Amino acid sequence: MFESPREIASVLHVDMDSFFVSVELLERPELVGLPVAAAHDTARSVVSSASYEARRFGVRSAMPVARAKQLCPQLVLVEPVYAKYRSASKAVMAVFQEFTPLVEPLSIDEAFLDVAGTVRLFGQPVEIARAIRERVRERTGLPASVGLAGTKFVAKLASQRAKPDGILEIPPHRTLEFLHPLPIGAMWGVGQATERALHARAIRTVGELAREPIHSLERIVGGASARRLHELANGRDARRIVTTRSEKSIGHEETFAHDVSDAGALQRELLRLATRTGERLRGAGAEARTISIKVRWGNFETITRSRTLPDATDATQRIYHTARELFDGLDRGGRAVRLIGVRAEQLLPAGSDIAALWSEDDGWRAVDQAVDEVRERFGASGVTSASLLTGRGSVVDPRSLEAPG
Repeated sequence: MFESPREIASVLHVDMDSFFVSVELLERPELVGLPVAAAHDTARSVVSSASYEARRFGVRSAMPVARAKQLCPQLVLVEPVYAKYRSASKAVMAVFQEFTPLVEPLSIDEAFLDVAGTVRLFGQPVEIARAIRERVRERTGLPASVGLAGTKFVAKLASQRAKPDGILEIPPHRTLEFLHPLPIGAMWGVGQATERALHARAIRTVGELAREPIHSLERIVGGASARRLHELANGRDARRIVTTRSEKSIGHEETFAHDVSDAGALQRELLRLATRTGERLRGAGAEARTISIKVRWGNFETITRSRTLPDATDATQRIYHTARELFDGLDRGGRAVRLIGVRAEQLLPAGSDIAALWSEDDGWRAVDQAVDEVRERFGASGVTSASLLTGRGSVVDPRSLEAPG
């Protein structure tokens, strides 16, 4: 007799272990057991993935390579090849689809699965989890960890505690028993600043957070965050598996080969990023209500600024001028810039914002349309802004542009 889906841990979070490194080790078996990281061997690069042997030294994803070498002088670096990782990810996701159509990819190496509807075919969820891991290993040679629970939040926490290469099931009736002893930093949405604020109020565990009155939490983290954290801390997470996703934002960022102080160079980079962002917006048939910038100083301090526009836009010049104004409003204090980014957010289908149909962007849209047509016909190099020709390509290390996995 099968239990009700509400009574079983039918939500799985499958997370590939040290994904990029694991893929590389398939071709470099002599490196198995050594501290290995997938990263470009340059001073400005960051670690994309680290083996568990490297993690014992404190090496982590997104850590600067220079720092990783300090922590682990014997660290072996392998050049990341992202085409291989995309191919391996496709094979892994195909295995998930063999067990349930309800698969929600979160990134290249992890996904949520809902197996409540397939227990009659494949057995109890923990049996399905074992079968998935075995089939992934058989098809790809790669290890995976699986967390099972009644909710997404708890399943993801369980998979982290199942690593490496394990399974952890949290039956729904034992959710609070699992959650409440955990440190507050384990909560989704609790960053360092929030963690410090909660610690200042003697809230150090998930259980203490669950018992804190909502009105008290609102004074610490604000209304929306207070309600969300309180629900999660009490084991309540109503989110369902989402099998299709629409882009919530579109943007680009660049890491400079050397920290940049020159205002002209930074303005040109903002224009280039705004141009690419505008092209992608128009290509996706979308417009943005909000434009944001991201700036990382030479000391790795990172800040973001955003502005919501009176009407949605896909116009390159509107994106650029907004980004430029946000950047000019920063208190730089003479600091050099390591990374800069432009992002379009709060996306709407093009033409759905009635106010935007009679906006100041009309003239710019005509120019963008003409430029897009030229690019489509002659390629990306067919036309560009004159201001981008000065110093073009002189400050960016293209190998640093790969996104960490």
